[in-house]
Amino acid sequence: MAPCGAHYVSPVDGVVLETNRVDRYNPKVNEGSTRGGLSVAIRGADGSRYYGSHFSSITAGLKPGDPVRAGQRVAIVGETGDASACHVHFGLSPTCAGHDGWWIRRGVIWPWKYLDAWRAGKVLSPAKELTGWRAQHGCPSKPLTP
Repeated sequence: MAPCGAHYVSPVDGVVLETNRVDRYNPKVNEGSTRGGLSVAIRGADGSRYYGSHFSSITAGLKPGDPVRAGQRVAIVGETGDASACHVHFGLSPTCAGHDGWWIRRGVIWPWKYLDAWRAGKVLSPAKELTGWRAQHGCPSKPLTP
């Protein structure tokens, strides 16, 4: 959870992979690819994808290919997409160029240990865990089922 209007900053140095500035979510359809509303994905220097969504706005002029620095504001927290309260959906996943379905972009590993480490001022990259996930699952062309 995060307060509406709070700044969302890049968690890492990296390059913007994608921005979604239009909320296309329709609850009558409930399509997975639109549930995030406004979103930003960044490829970190470690090769990992850092994804945030449900923003009320994306920083003006920010576009794919732009470099970003850790701590740089990239969006404003909101409740777009399938959100009933202001928060950030934060996902960690491998980059799967050309095969980045929403089921990968939204995150494939649990992010809490990384968020907790960063909050404590520690440097901890998810790259090793994501490399293991990708070695096991590849870049699936459809959502994985349990």
